[in-house]
Amino acid sequence: MMMAAFKSDTDLIDTSVSPFWFRRPLTLTHFDQLFLHTNFMTWYWNTYVIAAFVLLITLAICVPAAYALARLHVPGGEKIAIGLFMTYLVPPTLLFLPLSQVISGGLGLGNNKWALVLVYPSFTIPFCLWLLIGFFKRVPLEIEEAALVDGCNRVQAVIRVVLPVSVPGILTTAIFAFTLAQQDFVYALTFTSSSSQQLLNVGIPASLIRGDIYFWGELMAAALMAGIPVAILYNVFLDYFVEGITGGALRG
Repeated sequence: MMMAAFKSDTDLIDTSVSPFWFRRPLTLTHFDQLFLHTNFMTWYWNTYVIAAFVLLITLAICVPAAYALARLHVPGGEKIAIGLFMTYLVPPTLLFLPLSQVISGGLGLGNNKWALVLVYPSFTIPFCLWLLIGFFKRVPLEIEEAALVDGCNRVQAVIRVVLPVSVPGILTTAIFAFTLAQQDFVYALTFTSSSSQQLLNVGIPASLIRGDIYFWGELMAAALMAGIPVAILYNVFLDYFVEGITGGALRG
Protein backbone atom coordinates (compact mmCIF):
# COMPACT_ATOMS: atom_id res chain seq x y z
CA MET A 1 0.00 0.00 0.00
CA MET A 2 2.75 2.45 0.95
CA MET A 3 4.79 1.68 -2.16
CA ALA A 4 1.76 1.87 -4.45
CA ALA A 5 0.92 5.32 -3.08
CA PHE A 6 4.27 6.65 -4.36
CA LYS A 7 4.36 4.78 -7.67
CA SER A 8 3.52 6.39 -10.98
CA ASP A 9 0.44 5.19 -12.85
CA THR A 10 2.71 3.59 -15.43
CA ASP A 11 4.43 1.50 -12.76
CA LEU A 12 1.10 0.52 -11.24
CA ILE A 13 -0.32 -0.92 -14.45
CA ASP A 14 2.94 -2.41 -15.73
CA THR A 15 2.72 -6.13 -14.88
CA SER A 16 6.41 -6.61 -15.63
CA VAL A 17 7.33 -4.35 -12.69
CA SER A 18 7.71 -5.99 -9.29
CA PRO A 19 5.11 -4.67 -6.82
CA PHE A 20 7.95 -4.33 -4.30
CA TRP A 21 10.19 -2.18 -6.48
CA PHE A 22 10.19 1.14 -8.34
CA ARG A 23 11.21 1.22 -12.00
CA ARG A 24 10.44 4.92 -12.34
CA PRO A 25 11.03 7.82 -9.92
CA LEU A 26 8.75 8.16 -6.90
CA THR A 27 5.89 10.58 -7.35
CA LEU A 28 3.55 12.61 -5.15
CA THR A 29 0.97 12.96 -7.92
CA HIS A 30 -1.54 10.70 -6.18
CA PHE A 31 -1.37 12.77 -2.99
CA ASP A 32 -1.72 15.94 -5.05
CA GLN A 33 -4.86 14.56 -6.70
CA LEU A 34 -6.19 13.39 -3.36
CA PHE A 35 -5.75 16.66 -1.47
CA LEU A 36 -6.49 19.14 -4.26
CA HIS A 37 -9.17 17.42 -6.33
CA THR A 38 -11.28 15.61 -3.74
CA ASN A 39 -12.82 16.50 -0.37
CA PHE A 40 -10.36 14.22 1.42
CA MET A 41 -9.57 16.64 4.26
CA THR A 42 -13.29 17.20 4.86
CA TRP A 43 -13.85 13.43 5.06
CA TYR A 44 -10.80 13.13 7.30
CA TRP A 45 -12.08 15.78 9.69
CA ASN A 46 -15.61 14.35 9.72
CA THR A 47 -14.34 10.83 10.45
CA TYR A 48 -12.20 11.69 13.44
CA VAL A 49 -14.60 14.23 14.94
CA ILE A 50 -17.46 11.72 14.80
CA ALA A 51 -15.22 8.94 16.16
CA ALA A 52 -14.12 11.19 19.05
CA PHE A 53 -17.71 12.07 20.02
CA VAL A 54 -18.79 8.43 19.78
CA LEU A 55 -15.84 7.44 21.96
CA LEU A 56 -16.77 9.97 24.66
CA ILE A 57 -20.43 8.90 24.66
CA THR A 58 -19.48 5.23 24.76
CA LEU A 59 -17.12 5.59 27.71
CA ALA A 60 -19.48 7.91 29.60
CA ILE A 61 -22.19 5.24 29.47
CA CYS A 62 -20.15 2.04 29.58
CA VAL A 63 -17.81 2.78 32.49
CA PRO A 64 -20.51 3.32 35.17
CA ALA A 65 -22.80 0.67 33.66
CA ALA A 66 -20.04 -1.95 33.49
CA TYR A 67 -18.96 -1.16 37.05
CA ALA A 68 -22.52 -1.59 38.31
CA LEU A 69 -23.03 -4.91 36.50
CA ALA A 70 -19.61 -6.27 37.49
CA ARG A 71 -19.19 -5.04 41.09
CA LEU A 72 -22.63 -4.39 42.51
CA HIS A 73 -25.17 -7.07 43.26
CA VAL A 74 -27.67 -6.10 40.59
CA PRO A 75 -30.56 -8.60 40.37
CA GLY A 76 -30.24 -10.40 37.06
CA GLY A 77 -27.07 -8.47 36.26
CA GLU A 78 -25.46 -11.29 34.32
CA LYS A 79 -28.55 -11.82 32.18
CA ILE A 80 -28.78 -8.09 31.54
CA ALA A 81 -25.14 -8.06 30.40
CA ILE A 82 -25.70 -11.01 28.07
CA GLY A 83 -28.85 -9.41 26.67
CA LEU A 84 -27.04 -6.14 26.00
CA PHE A 85 -24.20 -7.93 24.26
CA MET A 86 -26.66 -9.87 22.09
CA THR A 87 -27.81 -6.57 20.61
CA TYR A 88 -24.29 -6.14 19.21
CA LEU A 89 -24.80 -9.28 17.14
CA VAL A 90 -27.76 -7.81 15.24
CA PRO A 91 -26.37 -6.90 11.79
CA PRO A 92 -26.61 -3.28 10.59
CA THR A 93 -28.33 -4.50 7.42
CA LEU A 94 -31.40 -5.26 9.56
CA LEU A 95 -31.33 -2.01 11.52
CA PHE A 96 -30.50 0.70 9.00
CA LEU A 97 -34.04 0.90 7.59
CA PRO A 98 -35.88 1.46 10.91
CA LEU A 99 -33.05 3.68 12.13
CA SER A 100 -33.24 5.80 8.99
CA GLN A 101 -36.97 6.33 9.61
CA VAL A 102 -36.25 7.50 13.16
CA ILE A 103 -33.16 9.58 12.41
CA SER A 104 -34.18 11.07 9.07
CA GLY A 105 -37.95 11.17 9.45
CA GLY A 106 -38.37 11.71 13.18
CA LEU A 107 -35.32 13.83 14.02
CA GLY A 108 -34.75 15.47 10.65
CA LEU A 109 -31.09 14.49 10.50
CA GLY A 110 -31.05 13.06 6.99
CA ASN A 111 -27.78 13.65 5.14
CA ASN A 112 -26.16 14.86 8.34
CA LYS A 113 -22.95 13.44 9.75
CA TRP A 114 -24.13 14.15 13.31
CA ALA A 115 -26.77 11.46 12.86
CA LEU A 116 -23.89 8.98 13.16
CA VAL A 117 -23.17 10.23 16.69
CA LEU A 118 -26.61 8.89 17.63
CA VAL A 119 -26.37 5.70 15.58
CA TYR A 120 -22.84 4.44 16.24
CA PRO A 121 -23.27 4.01 20.03
CA SER A 122 -25.92 1.39 19.21
CA PHE A 123 -23.08 -1.03 18.44
CA THR A 124 -20.11 0.46 20.32
CA ILE A 125 -21.88 0.47 23.69
CA PRO A 126 -22.88 -3.25 23.79
CA PHE A 127 -19.42 -4.41 22.72
CA CYS A 128 -17.49 -2.05 25.00
CA LEU A 129 -19.80 -2.76 27.92
CA TRP A 130 -19.09 -6.47 27.55
CA LEU A 131 -15.34 -5.79 27.51
CA LEU A 132 -15.39 -3.47 30.52
CA ILE A 133 -17.42 -5.88 32.64
CA GLY A 134 -14.61 -8.41 32.25
CA PHE A 135 -11.97 -5.82 33.10
CA PHE A 136 -13.77 -4.62 36.23
CA LYS A 137 -14.21 -8.20 37.42
CA ARG A 138 -10.41 -8.53 37.39
CA VAL A 139 -10.00 -5.81 40.01
CA PRO A 140 -9.70 -7.46 43.46
CA LEU A 141 -12.61 -6.63 45.74
CA GLU A 142 -10.19 -6.33 48.66
CA ILE A 143 -8.63 -3.05 47.50
CA GLU A 144 -12.04 -1.45 47.03
CA GLU A 145 -13.16 -2.70 50.45
CA ALA A 146 -9.96 -1.31 51.96
CA ALA A 147 -10.75 2.10 50.47
CA LEU A 148 -14.25 1.94 51.96
CA VAL A 149 -12.81 1.03 55.35
CA ASP A 150 -10.39 3.98 55.10
CA GLY A 151 -13.32 6.37 54.83
CA CYS A 152 -14.03 6.61 51.10
CA ASN A 153 -17.58 6.45 49.91
CA ARG A 154 -18.48 4.29 46.92
CA VAL A 155 -17.88 7.04 44.34
CA GLN A 156 -14.51 8.00 45.84
CA ALA A 157 -13.44 4.35 45.94
CA VAL A 158 -14.30 3.96 42.26
CA ILE A 159 -12.50 7.15 41.20
CA ARG A 160 -9.41 6.74 43.39
CA VAL A 161 -8.95 2.97 43.37
CA VAL A 162 -10.94 1.04 40.77
CA LEU A 163 -10.52 3.33 37.75
CA PRO A 164 -6.72 3.79 38.09
CA VAL A 165 -6.27 0.02 38.33
CA SER A 166 -8.54 -0.45 35.31
CA VAL A 167 -6.72 2.02 33.03
CA PRO A 168 -5.36 -0.70 30.66
CA GLY A 169 -8.85 -2.11 30.20
CA ILE A 170 -10.44 1.31 29.70
CA LEU A 171 -7.81 2.31 27.11
CA THR A 172 -8.25 -1.00 25.31
CA THR A 173 -12.00 -0.41 25.21
CA ALA A 174 -11.44 3.15 23.97
CA ILE A 175 -9.29 1.89 21.09
CA PHE A 176 -11.94 -0.64 20.10
CA ALA A 177 -14.70 1.99 20.27
CA PHE A 178 -12.66 4.44 18.19
CA THR A 179 -11.88 1.76 15.61
CA LEU A 180 -15.48 0.51 15.41
CA ALA A 181 -16.70 4.06 14.79
CA GLN A 182 -14.22 4.41 11.94
CA GLN A 183 -14.80 1.17 10.09
CA ASP A 184 -18.58 1.25 9.67
CA PHE A 185 -19.82 1.55 6.11
CA VAL A 186 -23.56 0.77 6.08
CA TYR A 187 -24.68 3.52 8.47
CA ALA A 188 -22.25 6.07 7.03
CA LEU A 189 -23.60 5.38 3.55
CA THR A 190 -27.22 5.52 4.75
CA PHE A 191 -27.08 8.81 6.66
CA THR A 192 -24.62 10.84 4.56
CA SER A 193 -25.10 11.44 0.85
CA SER A 194 -23.42 14.76 0.06
CA SER A 195 -19.63 14.85 -0.15
CA SER A 196 -19.33 17.51 2.57
CA GLN A 197 -21.04 15.21 5.09
CA GLN A 198 -19.35 11.94 4.19
CA LEU A 199 -16.70 10.06 6.14
CA LEU A 200 -13.54 8.49 4.77
CA ASN A 201 -14.99 5.02 4.34
CA VAL A 202 -17.75 6.38 2.08
CA GLY A 203 -16.09 9.38 0.46
CA ILE A 204 -13.01 7.50 -0.74
CA PRO A 205 -14.77 4.76 -2.75
CA ALA A 206 -17.47 7.17 -3.94
CA SER A 207 -14.90 9.52 -5.47
CA LEU A 208 -12.07 7.19 -6.44
CA ILE A 209 -14.03 4.25 -7.86
CA ARG A 210 -16.08 5.14 -10.92
CA GLY A 211 -17.81 2.14 -12.41
CA ASP A 212 -15.07 -0.33 -13.27
CA ILE A 213 -12.33 2.30 -13.13
CA TYR A 214 -10.22 2.23 -9.96
CA PHE A 215 -7.82 5.08 -9.24
CA TRP A 216 -5.38 2.77 -7.49
CA GLY A 217 -2.71 5.33 -6.72
CA GLU A 218 -5.14 7.72 -5.06
CA LEU A 219 -6.87 4.82 -3.27
CA MET A 220 -3.58 3.65 -1.79
CA ALA A 221 -2.61 7.19 -0.81
CA ALA A 222 -5.98 7.68 0.89
CA ALA A 223 -5.73 4.36 2.73
CA LEU A 224 -2.21 5.24 3.88
CA MET A 225 -3.26 8.64 5.20
CA ALA A 226 -6.37 7.22 6.87
CA GLY A 227 -4.38 4.51 8.64
CA ILE A 228 -1.66 6.75 10.11
CA PRO A 229 -3.65 8.13 13.12
CA VAL A 230 -4.87 4.67 14.12
CA ALA A 231 -1.36 3.24 13.81
CA ILE A 232 0.00 6.04 16.02
CA LEU A 233 -2.79 5.48 18.54
CA TYR A 234 -2.05 1.76 18.77
CA ASN A 235 1.69 2.33 19.14
CA VAL A 236 1.35 5.01 21.81
CA PHE A 237 -0.91 2.82 23.94
CA LEU A 238 0.52 -0.53 22.86
CA ASP A 239 1.66 -1.60 26.34
CA TYR A 240 -1.72 -0.77 27.87
CA PHE A 241 -3.49 -2.46 24.97
CA VAL A 242 -1.53 -5.72 25.35
CA GLU A 243 -1.95 -5.65 29.12
CA GLY A 244 -5.68 -5.09 28.79
CA ILE A 245 -6.19 -7.81 26.18
CA THR A 246 -4.08 -10.44 27.97
CA GLY A 247 -5.56 -9.53 31.33
CA GLY A 248 -9.08 -10.02 30.00
CA ALA A 249 -8.06 -13.30 28.37
CA LEU A 250 -6.55 -14.64 31.56
CA ARG A 251 -9.64 -13.94 33.59
CA GLY A 252 -10.80 -17.35 34.82
